Amino acid sequence: MADQNPNEREATSIKFDILKSIDRLRLSAWLMIALERLWPLLLPFLLVAAVFLSLSWFGLFRLMPDLARQALLALFLLSIPVCVYLLLKFRLPRASDVTNRLERVNQLEHQPITVQTEELASNSTDPFAQALWAEHRKRMADRIANLQSGLPQTRIAERDPLALRGVVVLLLVVAFAFSGGPLGGRISDAFLSHAASNAIPPRIDAWVTPPRYTGRPPLFLTTASNAADTQFSVPHNSTLVVRIIGGSSSETVIQKLSDGESVEIPAKEPPKTEDTAAVTAAPRNFELTLGENGSIELMDGRSGLASWTFTIIPDQPPSIRFTREPSSAVNGTMDVFYEIKDDYGAIGAQAKIEQASPAEKDARPLYAAPELPLSLPRRGEQAKETKTTKDLTEHPWSGSEIRMTLVTSDDAKQEARSETKTLVMPERPFANPLARAIVEQRRNLALNANAKPNVLEMIDAITMWPEETIKNSSHYLALRSVRSRLNLAKSDDQLREVVAYMWQVARGIEDGALSDAERRLRQAQEALKNAIEQGASQEEIEKRMAELRSAMNEYLREFAQKAQKNPNMAQMPDPNAKQLRQEDIDRMLDQIEDLAKQGSKDQAQQLLSELENMMNNLQMGQQQQGQNGQQGQMKQQMDKLGELMRRQQDMMNQTHKLEQQRQQGMQQDFGEGQQGEQGQQGQMSEEDIAKALRDLQQGQGKLQSELGQLMKDLEGMGIKPGEGFGQAGKSMGDAGKSLGEADGGQALGQQSDALDALRRGGQDMMKQMQQAMGQDGETGPGGRQQTGRRDPLGRENRIDGPDDGSNTKVPGEIDIQRAREILDAIRKRLGNSLSPQLEKDYLERLLKFN
Repeated sequence: MADQNPNEREATSIKFDILKSIDRLRLSAWLMIALERLWPLLLPFLLVAAVFLSLSWFGLFRLMPDLARQALLALFLLSIPVCVYLLLKFRLPRASDVTNRLERVNQLEHQPITVQTEELASNSTDPFAQALWAEHRKRMADRIANLQSGLPQTRIAERDPLALRGVVVLLLVVAFAFSGGPLGGRISDAFLSHAASNAIPPRIDAWVTPPRYTGRPPLFLTTASNAADTQFSVPHNSTLVVRIIGGSSSETVIQKLSDGESVEIPAKEPPKTEDTAAVTAAPRNFELTLGENGSIELMDGRSGLASWTFTIIPDQPPSIRFTREPSSAVNGTMDVFYEIKDDYGAIGAQAKIEQASPAEKDARPLYAAPELPLSLPRRGEQAKETKTTKDLTEHPWSGSEIRMTLVTSDDAKQEARSETKTLVMPERPFANPLARAIVEQRRNLALNANAKPNVLEMIDAITMWPEETIKNSSHYLALRSVRSRLNLAKSDDQLREVVAYMWQVARGIEDGALSDAERRLRQAQEALKNAIEQGASQEEIEKRMAELRSAMNEYLREFAQKAQKNPNMAQMPDPNAKQLRQEDIDRMLDQIEDLAKQGSKDQAQQLLSELENMMNNLQMGQQQQGQNGQQGQMKQQMDKLGELMRRQQDMMNQTHKLEQQRQQGMQQDFGEGQQGEQGQQGQMSEEDIAKALRDLQQGQGKLQSELGQLMKDLEGMGIKPGEGFGQAGKSMGDAGKSLGEADGGQALGQQSDALDALRRGGQDMMKQMQQAMGQDGETGPGGRQQTGRRDPLGRENRIDGPDDGSNTKVPGEIDIQRAREILDAIRKRLGNSLSPQLEKDYLERLLKFN
């Protein structure tokens, strides 16, 4: 700077000040030039993108056929390289371009800005030239004050005089707003097949299947309204199934839980098949288990197809309690009374039994606690008292103190317990003191294997003086056999064999040969009960019924043989007691079998329980001591009267049939079991009918004679026959005369009068017998004597003929026949191999319905 002359220094200073003042303008001018060059090159690309977005958001790609959609998409893709090629022509502005723009925009002549950066081409050392050049630059610098960079001039209007670019922008804005509606499209529609010719509207089927144990039917959901959610209450662990046929194949099911969490449910894979078309057309199933409150949404992309909200009904835990104290029947069987509550029904219940307090701290029991499964109330019924009867008298724990707790569970694996009862486990009563001693030692040994020495000493004490304590030599030998086996037993298994043998010896001493028959009878009863509870087949029911009939006959035969040796064994103190007749048992067994085959499990179990009670009372009669001769005679006369009334009823039925055939001809509806007899009598002539009526005269006369003998026997016992017996004898005689004259109509009325008179005479005889035994009878409704007692079979006493089984609610014959027809139809349909699997499953549930 020091070597420069004043003119040069002045020119340099001016140059520096001018350049500094226009730097900001140069940057702005550079940006304007760059925008002017870039915008025309970038605008085609933006317009193409705007058109593509507008078509997508308007949903036009979804409505186009695949060929048109693909062609248009290819056109858009091909326009991209063209747009990119145009962008490659872009050039950044240079310094001279900026200077020229500033001079042009500000209309500066003689290039005043350019002069500031130029130098003299010659005579650079000439002072005059330098001064002249400096003066020129100074004058030019005065002209570039207050410069402007100007606005960009893209000249788009020259290229688009119709302003179509504005239409594209307007379409883009409208399309964006339209895309938010239910009919709006998506950008992805251009790349997916949405051909209108191939689109199938989706068919949506949705249903909820509650767990089977709830007994509730499936719940079909509505999809008619997509605007509002529909709320349903369903049991816990219900299964939701959504089936979609057709549609876009892009549907999704989303579960939204109450805590805000969302879970997408995957579709189940379609079955594998060689037919690809079949796989494509296969329905799409979405399946999930509903365990929490929440909603289910069926979506197709961003649009909703259906929505449901579910409230889960929790499965309440069951409850069980004692309704009465556990008790024992007269023969030692245990009766447990309880009540079970559950919202859908319990699936199992049992009585947990444990030893109350071991006899010794180091006791070593040989047997586990007995199992006592409990009967369950019928599903759907209101809670009521339920009774379970179980024979535990053979278990080695019988007679010991136990703790009992009732436990039940439901299908949801929830368990409930009752309070604990402490009681003495029922045992079979033994009348023989020797048998009682053996059973007591058996229990001691079963509860504590370490008590073996004490049991041996007790047996030695019992058998020390057999000539005075054991009168039966076979009993003595059996005891010595027990002693030998026990002495040789070393292991627990051998000790358990001795315990079982001791029970056999005790029962043999008490009952003789009857014990084996009774054991077989109880086993047959238990097997039949289990078969009914498990819904066994008809073949299995028939097999178990045959075993029960055989065991029942054997037991009654041996019981009768023992009763002949000891006539007072089955005597009861009530003179009105009835004897067990074979037809009573056969009738009950037939009814049990019919009910079990038709699926009426509850009624079959009720009848089987009543049969067990009858046998229990019969066994209790075996334990009763004999009564005096007068009571036995009174019972015998009552039995004779009942038999007399039954025969008079049969004779009246025969007279009625013959008279009907005479007056109306052959009848076709006398009832099941008499059709064969009707077919023969229907062909009888008038002479044959008259002869048959006369033949009945002899039987009617015999009944009159037996009634007279009954009256004489009663007088010998100090009982005065009432007027009813006298009127019955007179009516019987008149009926005999009418039968001899073949007048069936007259005889029928006289026989009815005789039967009514017998009932009245029986009532009078009952009162006198009760007075003779010091009992005060009470007259119940209808004039019948209500003694407040039951016969040895556990039935209410009756004096007007044999028991008709009215105490048991049994379906009528028509109901049973109808039930059989329904079951046969179901089984026939189930056996058809062409029936759909869904129908077979439904029929299976019908057969297993409780």
